[in-house]
Amino acid sequence: MNDFNSVILESVTKSYGDVKAVKNMNLRIKKGEFVAIMGPSGSGKSTLLNLIGCLDKPTTGKIIIDGEDVTSVKSRKLTEIRRDKIGLIFQQFHLVPYLTALENVMLAQYYHSMPDALEAKEALAEVGLLDRINHLPRQLSGGEQQRVCVARALINDPILILADEPTGNLDEKNEEIVMDIFKKLHMEGRTLVLVTHDVEIGKMTQRRMYLEHGALITPDHFASHHSHLIKD
Repeated sequence: MNDFNSVILESVTKSYGDVKAVKNMNLRIKKGEFVAIMGPSGSGKSTLLNLIGCLDKPTTGKIIIDGEDVTSVKSRKLTEIRRDKIGLIFQQFHLVPYLTALENVMLAQYYHSMPDALEAKEALAEVGLLDRINHLPRQLSGGEQQRVCVARALINDPILILADEPTGNLDEKNEEIVMDIFKKLHMEGRTLVLVTHDVEIGKMTQRRMYLEHGALITPDHFASHHSHLIKD
């Protein structure tokens, strides 16, 4: 795994017209941390994750990933950083419907280097799906599809894993399976950033950050205004 110091945001703002989805944010995520970003709908959680994941650029401010200022690089270089260093997992699975589980994982390899069926099988085995490698997405349960997404995110050995509500569409059993995988990845030393509105999921992480109207707020402030979302 590549050396990874931290994710650093310096005075980052993301605006859409007159709306500031993220406001003057300063943030540091250390190597190997397992962090939850929490907040109500519309608080800026997904926007923040997209900025860290190099899917979007800030309107103002600086984002540094693995010691590199990603706000100053060209689009092609940004694509390389996202491909080589970041694993993305979404609530919506975004699997290609006519490809098998194995082929969906190999597709991520194709954009990185050369597809390797053995490596893809090993990634699927790591998430407990070795017996489902030849199944199409429609033949898999929601939890199994999400685990294919996790395998796809891991196949290029990313140093940073970003997950946007990865358990939002899962039942309790599959939620537990996916979170156990994340805990294992954390134990391996990977850096994970998880967006969730689920208090119990947030408690499984190492550190929680709270957003309100695009700004980081203290846990006490969040608790006083959103008691229905956080109950320790």
